[in-house]
Amino acid sequence: MTEQKKGQPTKASPKKSQTDTTTGTGKAPTKISRVLGHFLQDRSLNRFEAERLGDHCLHSTISSLANGYGLNFNRLMERVPNHWGLPCLVTRYSLPTSEHKRGRNVLAMLEKTGASRRQVAA
Repeated sequence: MTEQKKGQPTKASPKKSQTDTTTGTGKAPTKISRVLGHFLQDRSLNRFEAERLGDHCLHSTISSLANGYGLNFNRLMERVPNHWGLPCLVTRYSLPTSEHKRGRNVLAMLEKTGASRRQVAA
């Protein structure tokens, strides 16, 4: 067994129990897959709620899903308390039911491995 030098960070690797067992690859789903999966369960998100899914920049993820995969999202402006309790204007995103079929096709593409995943799901 090799000794680790003092001051060197340890590399964390996920334990078997922490990996996502729903994907065929055994790898955890990507951020964009987690967010899209959330929307496909008829849920909505704002930027603060997306933090729980590991998304620190929800508007960019929505942009990728809209411009890269052709998904259309509902947007609703709302006031919520920020981390200091002050009101903050944010956008709440949701995926309309009419987009769920396309969304499932996109999610299936995202879960596949391969170079040419990025295409418009019809």
